[in-house]
Amino acid sequence: MHAEAAGVMTGTHFLDGDHACCEGALAAGARFSSGYPITPSTEVVERFAARVPTVGGTFIQMEDELAASIALQGAVWGGAKAFTVTSGPGFSLMMEHIGLAVMTETPCVFIDVQRGGPSTGLPTLPAQADMMQVRWGSHGDYEIIALCPNSPQECFDLTITAFNYSEQYRCPVFVMMDEVVGHMTEKVVIPPPEQIEVTPRRYTTLPPDEFLAFKPCEDLVPDMPRTGEGYNVHVTGLTHDERGYPDMTPAQQDKLVRRLQDKIKKNVDKITLYEEEQIEGAEVVVVSYGITSRVAQRAIELARKKGVKVGKFRLITAWPFPEKQIAEIAAKVKAIVVVELNLGQMVREVERAVAGKAIVRFVGHAGGSVHRPEDILQTILEVAR
Repeated sequence: MHAEAAGVMTGTHFLDGDHACCEGALAAGARFSSGYPITPSTEVVERFAARVPTVGGTFIQMEDELAASIALQGAVWGGAKAFTVTSGPGFSLMMEHIGLAVMTETPCVFIDVQRGGPSTGLPTLPAQADMMQVRWGSHGDYEIIALCPNSPQECFDLTITAFNYSEQYRCPVFVMMDEVVGHMTEKVVIPPPEQIEVTPRRYTTLPPDEFLAFKPCEDLVPDMPRTGEGYNVHVTGLTHDERGYPDMTPAQQDKLVRRLQDKIKKNVDKITLYEEEQIEGAEVVVVSYGITSRVAQRAIELARKKGVKVGKFRLITAWPFPEKQIAEIAAKVKAIVVVELNLGQMVREVERAVAGKAIVRFVGHAGGSVHRPEDILQTILEVAR
């Protein structure tokens, strides 16, 4: 299915990442957003609020992030494609409703433009310190999908991908931007609608009297009811059966939660996106994502000029983590250098996947600015000796 023509601002534009993200949401068919202003994410919904009336949609500024993160779920069950946008402290407030979206299998998108923390921290300056929170922030056992753009163009492209994944797997999907990517202005090419692939909602073809709201299809994902067409659906955060009715038995808990995990775990190879460069023959591979990957690119180029065989592996899908690819790299190289704008988060996943097969060195930064390429270069040269 292609994007709706009315929502696509076709052409070549000069946009920052926040505005490109908004255009991606519109191109994906999003017609509802609820949010609360918070730096550095507000520009996404400011633009959406101005643009969406022209295509027949709604933006609601809620009283806080708790309200924003539940309003979009109501909109989804009402038939809309919906998203919310936040950062730092607001993202922390949304954690309970992320768990609700997982349990109720509500297809929706959360956009987190990361900034320095903890607490209020650095409202206008970058970090990548929400990467573990997005994976583990809500209670219980669950899987999510999180994407990490490193340019305004990818903010557009990956926002569409996020909506597509959310509809395909019926789960919340996260776009984990950072302040620099959100406020960086670059060329963004928006293709014609017929060139933008958009995944439609998974609506049931069964009549209301035969439909079970949470009965999975062969791919472990249930179809959704069509709002206003006679489907009586019970949607609850409680452990539930295929009708959506509460079932407090341990057997049902195990059956339901395993399916919620497996619908993502068993599709990891379809979900995982990454960029690799000169991995074959490399002595050292640099792992990074988001804005840090662009700084690391300069360090990689400087190392190559000094004769070091350096490869690049960029996380585009951070969750589910591409552990198979990292394990394969670890078996071939001497060392892996992990660069993050935090004091050590995704590096723990790298270490787990490497399992001692290669040296893992971390280059961290507490946030507020990006790395100096020279600091990354120094670590590359140290492990290459």
